[in-house]
Amino acid sequence: MTVLPPGAPTTAVSRRVPLHAALTLAVMVCAVHLAQRHWPVIVTGVDRLAVADRGWLLVAAVATVATWVCSALAQQGAVTRPLPARQLVAVQFAASAANHVLPAGLGAGAVNLRFLTRCGLPVVRSATALGVKATAGAVSRGFLIAVLALACPGLLRPPHISATVSVIAFAVVVTAVVLLRGPLRRALRAVLADVRAVHEVPARAAALWGGSLAFAALHATVVVAVAQALELPLPPAQVALAYLAASSAAVLLPTPGGIGSLDAALAMALRLAGAPGSAAASAVLGYRLLTVWLPLVPGLLALGVLARRKVL
Repeated sequence: MTVLPPGAPTTAVSRRVPLHAALTLAVMVCAVHLAQRHWPVIVTGVDRLAVADRGWLLVAAVATVATWVCSALAQQGAVTRPLPARQLVAVQFAASAANHVLPAGLGAGAVNLRFLTRCGLPVVRSATALGVKATAGAVSRGFLIAVLALACPGLLRPPHISATVSVIAFAVVVTAVVLLRGPLRRALRAVLADVRAVHEVPARAAALWGGSLAFAALHATVVVAVAQALELPLPPAQVALAYLAASSAAVLLPTPGGIGSLDAALAMALRLAGAPGSAAASAVLGYRLLTVWLPLVPGLLALGVLARRKVL
């Protein structure tokens, strides 16, 4: 039997401590940088929300917190293995903050991928679970848009796309499919296998679809509640439809957390729905303050703590 030298455990710990300290310092630097870069936005949002209706702001805050729980529920539904519930919710909170540092959802994806592998899932199975969750989220968002579009006829109009742009986009898609048909086929086969496995357990399927649908609906609820707090002259259904359409369009421009792209798309959607420009800007600022800026530093701190405790 091999006996470890007395200094081995201490050496291993001493090597891990600087790594965790560096990770914590890095996320804090990112938080400070983002806050300084967008400080005027934060100050303006606070000033406008200071005179808004407190009851509706409380509803928006509660809906924001509930989004992390629903994200955890959807993630649990995407895998057949039970995950530690408290850690899963904490990871979603940290992932939402990481998502505002890296573009196109890479931050949240990396955090969840690390968590799933830490829970014992293979890397490939963890990646397909994220794909299953993302697919359910996109389908749920599309379902809500369709329902609200029927409830608000004439409000949602597809943008005009020129024939040249359509041809170029089609050519790019066809080229990508031809060049990547092998990896795409394998990835699609893996995702479909996981989808079948999840739907063989009704509770898991309910968690996946229920969590995904509630996640999108709660984000729309945050915008609706902020709009009500600021007395935006639009029906709640129109505000929710404007948010869902804008957030779907913002995916095409992969900025960190949709910062910039979602702001502009949501403000434009609210204005097209009939809101005054200043009121639309205030609603966007309020939504961003509640979902991004207030949870950002605590979320990044939670990310550092989870990494230090080897949850990630």
